[in-house]
Amino acid sequence: MVMYRRNRVEGGTYFFTVALQDRKRAYLVDHIDDLRKSVRYALRKQPLHIDAWVVLPEHMHALWTLPPGDDDYSGRWKNIKGRFSHLLVAAGEPIRKNARNEYDLWQGRFWEHTIRDDADYAHHFDYIHYNPVKHGWVTSVRDWPYSSFHRCVKSGLYPLTWGENAQEFPGEYGES
Repeated sequence: MVMYRRNRVEGGTYFFTVALQDRKRAYLVDHIDDLRKSVRYALRKQPLHIDAWVVLPEHMHALWTLPPGDDDYSGRWKNIKGRFSHLLVAAGEPIRKNARNEYDLWQGRFWEHTIRDDADYAHHFDYIHYNPVKHGWVTSVRDWPYSSFHRCVKSGLYPLTWGENAQEFPGEYGES
């Protein structure tokens, strides 16, 4: 078995991309309440701070800060993905099992990036919130309902019109 090496920093801040195996499915938004239940379930077991999050139909991005002394982001994703898979099956979605008897819903791995500094944090924070526009789901960031953008507007971090001017967004990123 190939061992995948991940960077682990206790109490670190990380950017993630997590995707469904079948990128044509919209399970994440079609079952948003089940996804939210899955996140709450995982956070009860292992708390963390959610800095930013966006959920698209077939993938999601998150920016998390872990508690001091804790570097187990993989365990949290395992709990979220596992719980969500079980809830989908319970809802009657036809999710097959793979050769290892696991539900074949998610891509095998997730993409993780350790945040290096304030500029890197700001870059990924903006990327998360602009992502629905980048992928063509909406023309205005404020129109996408499954994003922490609305929380950021309420707290004064963004104006409601943020992202409507292409020059406001600092650039493209390689992640999907």
